[in-house]
Amino acid sequence: MSPFMVQMSSRRTITADDCCQKLNWTDLDLAPIHSLIDLSRAEDLEGSGLVPKPAACGDHTSNLLPSDQIITTNARARQELTICGVEIAREVLARYDSEIIYTPNCSDGDTLAKGDSIAEIKGPARSLLTAERPVLNFLQRLSGISTLTKRYVLELEGSNTRLLDTRKTTPGYRYLEKFAVACGGGWNHRMGLFDRIMLKDNHIASFGDNAMAATQAAVSASRAANPHLLIEMEVDRIDQIPIALAAEVDIILLDNFSPKDLKTAKEMIGTQAVTEISGGVTIEFLPILKDLGHDFISTGATVHQSVWLDIGLD
Repeated sequence: MSPFMVQMSSRRTITADDCCQKLNWTDLDLAPIHSLIDLSRAEDLEGSGLVPKPAACGDHTSNLLPSDQIITTNARARQELTICGVEIAREVLARYDSEIIYTPNCSDGDTLAKGDSIAEIKGPARSLLTAERPVLNFLQRLSGISTLTKRYVLELEGSNTRLLDTRKTTPGYRYLEKFAVACGGGWNHRMGLFDRIMLKDNHIASFGDNAMAATQAAVSASRAANPHLLIEMEVDRIDQIPIALAAEVDIILLDNFSPKDLKTAKEMIGTQAVTEISGGVTIEFLPILKDLGHDFISTGATVHQSVWLDIGLD
């Protein structure tokens, strides 16, 4: 059973541990990852995505090299970073040439200094040089996310509040990006629309004009249809909190609350529901938010504000 799906009675006691997880590489399905790699390969070699196709496909530069030439290279960090992509680099290289020998010198989630070796790579010069850019694309992008996440996590040190990711991910890259967040020390939740009930104002309004009755009807319908799923409700005002508590939702998402209102909200909710701070969270606000006693702070910034990092093959 997924960590997000817990069997409980109608009156449920939920802890923060029930609401999140950390993805491991073994949690990821390689089939869609291989599809991404194959798409990247087809873009480079076949002009995939363009209507006018190339007159001749292939890596015409690398093909100038002798077919039997073997080279050895090191993937190195050219700046301090928290690495993510060690395992996917293996998959990329294997999709290009099974004769490439890949020997990692670190693990996903490790912090590397400038100049540290990520992996030694040995194999046919033609295929290795053809695969160079796709390998770096994955390494640089995912390490950017894991490194920024690590900065956020360090800002929360000394607090029991955990950093969560969001569904604001690049289409097709969701679980790789969430894995990168986990490599940086963050926590994963809301893997998709399938693993939780998320009641927002428009959902509740569809159940009627009376906020209290509509919320209770929405929660009742949710529990009847999906008794194994957690129910989270988004609120953006203090006066909505008693309504959420009366409906006995499992998680209350406090959207764009001021620090003062977040303090009040925690006093009102206590341990009756798990709490999640969300909306406009950036690293500058974490020292203010981390000691308010809430269970989670969620942000998409670790993905959409991350930058590619400097990694090269030497």
